[in-house]
Amino acid sequence: MGHLGIQYSKAAGFHTIALTHSKDKEELAYKLGADQVVNNGKDLKENGGTDVILVTSNSYKPAIEAFQGLRPEGRWILMCVSYEELKIDPFSLFLNRHQIIGSQQNGPEYLYEALDYVAKGKVKVITETFPLDNISEAYDKVANGQVRFRAVIEPTR
Repeated sequence: MGHLGIQYSKAAGFHTIALTHSKDKEELAYKLGADQVVNNGKDLKENGGTDVILVTSNSYKPAIEAFQGLRPEGRWILMCVSYEELKIDPFSLFLNRHQIIGSQQNGPEYLYEALDYVAKGKVKVITETFPLDNISEAYDKVANGQVRFRAVIEPTR
């Protein structure tokens, strides 16, 4: 579940489905603007599927599972990188005309739109803050996937 992806999708007016395996994240997904929350790609497909899957996890395993819920001609957008092997069934790509897109961001015109959503309060970043003295703890938590949202280091005053 990407907390920013949910908010941007909702702010842009899309029907937004969050996918998470964690029961404790479901309520948060609804608070962030999700219209529905599903637990896996099979549930996603049973609910009609989706045209776009925005992959924000640092693990490809749940992302590949979510791929099952992609409609024909759907786009699977990777907004993250993992050292795990990425295995996608080539027949699904061929038969369903799926697209896999790697993207950190779009062009400047989309950045202006994204910043406008933030300025209007439609999107809010959630952070876990660490004092500068605890930078090694912050690094370890990020490296081990234990930071839930964004890690921010506060300078010492």
